Amino acid sequence: MTPPKPTIRLLLVPSPLVGPASWDLIAPRLAEPGREVTIPDLTSTVAAGPPWCSRQAELIARAAGGRPAVLVGHSGAGPLLAAAGAMIAQVRGYLFVDAGLPIPGQTWMDTAPPELGAQLREMADPDGWLPPWSRWWGEEALAEILPDPGTRERFAAGCPSLPLAMFTETHPPAPRWPEAPGAPCAYLRLSEAYEDQAARAAGLGWPVTRLASHHLALLTEPAGVAEAITELLRACRISDRTQS
Repeated sequence: MTPPKPTIRLLLVPSPLVGPASWDLIAPRLAEPGREVTIPDLTSTVAAGPPWCSRQAELIARAAGGRPAVLVGHSGAGPLLAAAGAMIAQVRGYLFVDAGLPIPGQTWMDTAPPELGAQLREMADPDGWLPPWSRWWGEEALAEILPDPGTRERFAAGCPSLPLAMFTETHPPAPRWPEAPGAPCAYLRLSEAYEDQAARAAGLGWPVTRLASHHLALLTEPAGVAEAITELLRACRISDRTQS
């Protein structure tokens, strides 16, 4: 009797700055026989205190549940994927969706535009807490990219208040990155703000897809985003690797 093929687990990792609702419309579009789709919720780690990065990476790794896994990270989840992958026995691939790339040994403040870092420091209250990400840009800016009131309300409700110190914490080491991550990698650019990361991914020889959209297109254009993710998984031959 032929043993059953192992089920691969597709981890759709949201940024720790927002809730898992950012992936809710994508997940059912990516589920298929032999592939389980899971959305780890990182928001519980935010109020737990340091070390934030390693705790978030551990939560992602636990979500694999011992299965072969593909890590798909959006936005602020991207820098966590290398550390999470180092804790998973069988990583089949990494896919970055309008996301930062891993920054081992660096902090978010080290790599962010100086003006954005200054904005965060100005927004922090006397106890060192920032408002939820959904309020960083103002109500009008959020309404422009999420025009549906229900979608906007659900998304904002899942965004936690954030400790400024999380952005100055050094990310865990990842010795193999970026030259030898140990699994195929790909990049999906949704907004022009992430063109530098997409260009760097292309320079590393990764498959790169660019959509003319916006950072939260997961919530407004789920069909197109899911299709692009599916095509990149195929480009990385990740489907073939699930058969081993």
